[in-house]
Amino acid sequence: MPACDGLLLNPVKYAPEHFDPQTRRLLRATIDWFEHRGKQRLIQDYHDKVFYADFLAFVAKEGLFATFLTPARDGAGDPDKRWDTARVAALSEILGFYGFSYWYAWQVTVLGLGPVWQSGNDEARARAVRALADGGVAAFGLSEKEHGADIYSTDMVLTPDGAGGYRASGSKYYIGNGNCASTVSVFGRLAGIEGPDQYVFFYADSGHPNFHVVKNLVPAQMFVAEFTLQDYPVTAQDILHTGQDAFNAALNTVNIGKFNLCFGGIGTATHTLYETITHAHNRILYGHPVTDFPHVRREFVEAYARLIGMRLFADRAVDYFRSANPDDRRYLLFNPITKMKVTTEAQKVIGLLSNVVAAKGFEKDQYLLLAKVDIDGLPKLEGTVAVNLALIAKFMPAYLFDPQPYPPVPTRLDAADDEFLFRQGPARGLAQVRFHDWRAVYAASAAIPNVARFTAQAEHLVTLLTEAAPDAAQQGDLDFGLALTELFTLVVYGQLILEQAEIVGVDADLVDQIFDVLVRDFNAAAVGLHDKPSTTETQQKLILAAIGRPVVDAERFDLIWQRVAALSGAYEMNQGPHHG
Repeated sequence: MPACDGLLLNPVKYAPEHFDPQTRRLLRATIDWFEHRGKQRLIQDYHDKVFYADFLAFVAKEGLFATFLTPARDGAGDPDKRWDTARVAALSEILGFYGFSYWYAWQVTVLGLGPVWQSGNDEARARAVRALADGGVAAFGLSEKEHGADIYSTDMVLTPDGAGGYRASGSKYYIGNGNCASTVSVFGRLAGIEGPDQYVFFYADSGHPNFHVVKNLVPAQMFVAEFTLQDYPVTAQDILHTGQDAFNAALNTVNIGKFNLCFGGIGTATHTLYETITHAHNRILYGHPVTDFPHVRREFVEAYARLIGMRLFADRAVDYFRSANPDDRRYLLFNPITKMKVTTEAQKVIGLLSNVVAAKGFEKDQYLLLAKVDIDGLPKLEGTVAVNLALIAKFMPAYLFDPQPYPPVPTRLDAADDEFLFRQGPARGLAQVRFHDWRAVYAASAAIPNVARFTAQAEHLVTLLTEAAPDAAQQGDLDFGLALTELFTLVVYGQLILEQAEIVGVDADLVDQIFDVLVRDFNAAAVGLHDKPSTTETQQKLILAAIGRPVVDAERFDLIWQRVAALSGAYEMNQGPHHG
């Protein structure tokens, strides 16, 4: 767990002792690179939309992506090369801490490599290893202008060339790193074939003369490309997947990649918290520090509680990812929740902090200005909130009503290669995934007042689903379904927060404050379900019964506020080489 108050990343004190020496060195080197370069340059390059070539040069020089993103199978015996979700998460958080643009270059490299590492094509794998070792980045050529990420429809067509290979023609849209990636995994279809057999994933290189970068689609530092292939030669050595395997590779890659969004959000929100508490706590208004005002303290305490909740949930989800196997696919629920819930929590944290500092948040030399703009992107990447909620809904019956025993999942910070992620198998059968008993986890913390209050709310949700289950029409009503799933998501979210709080020894006061927030969130979601056009009168009564005021404790609140206040001055980014 990173240093500071034990739960928040603080670059000044960052020394992740649980990692091996090379991982520690690379994570520290990344922090040091940003700190030496400085805040002024970070922000100036952001406003000037300067492509981060210097960052990619640092990545190449240190072998950063090559070390972290080469699976052990392809690492030629190098013990530092492995796909280790714990350290992937750590780097995602650090890059998010310094800026979405740098995180994004890493994120789309993760996605671009997904289809390669799931492939049995050893020649293509070796090519990707060499490209990474040379400092190259990757891109994920899936979405298209007319179809978005609808992988049933693709206009990237491969036509046989008469010599055992193909010529690929078509365009891709919204492809990060598309201007410079030496490894581009491109999704397409074979001409003249119908059904699932038509799909194909192949390996391309943005440096090839038949690869044409049309433009950058976003006004930002990152390059989000539209590119076209015109008679691009595709040989047998370039084919990564065909048929149903290509389809599965697309979905499983997104499973792996979207997990990083939550850690990017945690990093961004953490940096913003340091900046805003330091500003507000030292600013005098009407003869008082701004932080003397009760509403300001409330917003800071809520932001802090939400941020710690994000951290606890996401850290625990790592363990389920790393311990996954064909008989334990619980990660398939926790994953879309990290994506949908933690990223929207990051938005809320930054919204609360923006409220506190008000006009200061619009000044061009503030990190907060970058964070406000960029944080909105995270919930919309790798499937919108609605797409991920629809996915979460598939797990609801088994989770709530049909638990089964599992051996305890340990904390997974060991230097292991998470090879199962690249052999997840068919992306189906989600309703068959089973979970351990959520009630037992909540019961273990029942002495904490707001955990008890929230548990009662969860039981009201179970009553609703038992006594007034959605009818056929409601089951087909996505708007109703999303509102219902929002409530279910909170139950799962709270469960993993409690598991991780127990593991790392978070005190009851902080857990209570986190659940104060969750009780209020459940209330808001319950009202949302009550107000849906198709909610029946019986359902309205049952869900309104779930609404309960959080347990108020002024002493507890003040204790948590003191922890937030102690973060004032705890971290301030170095201005840069010419500014001390």
